[in-house]
Amino acid sequence: MSVRFSLAGPADEVLVLSLMREFYELEHLTFVEEPARAALRQILESHTYGSIALIHSGEELAGYLVLTFGFSLEFHGRDALVDELYVREPFRGRGAGTLSLAFVEELCRTEGVHALHLEVDRANESAQRLYHRAGYQDHDRYLLTKWLERE
Repeated sequence: MSVRFSLAGPADEVLVLSLMREFYELEHLTFVEEPARAALRQILESHTYGSIALIHSGEELAGYLVLTFGFSLEFHGRDALVDELYVREPFRGRGAGTLSLAFVEELCRTEGVHALHLEVDRANESAQRLYHRAGYQDHDRYLLTKWLERE
């Protein structure tokens, strides 16, 4: 499958929100539009936080990925998180996920990122296989979250 990527900008806000709705519904995540829109605007308007890439197959939109930046002493400096990776159903199992990971890894190299993290639902075995094949390792740790402020 032929795939290309384009970095999203402020003009893509409505499009990315639509993809987010699809992804959150598929993953059974709570989607609250106004806080999602506010967070999305921050990343679309400032490369400081990361980047959003749109995944294209021919003339069709195949999905999106969100990369966010962080910093870690354990990982020797700048690190990043694949915060969201969504490939629409018709494009799954055809290489779009693998190509998306290769794209984001190269983007991280150009940004001076030392380690790239992602999370995957424990029940999503097909995604786990994809990530393991691409070289991602389970650190046998749990990602724990505490909301400090919730809108």
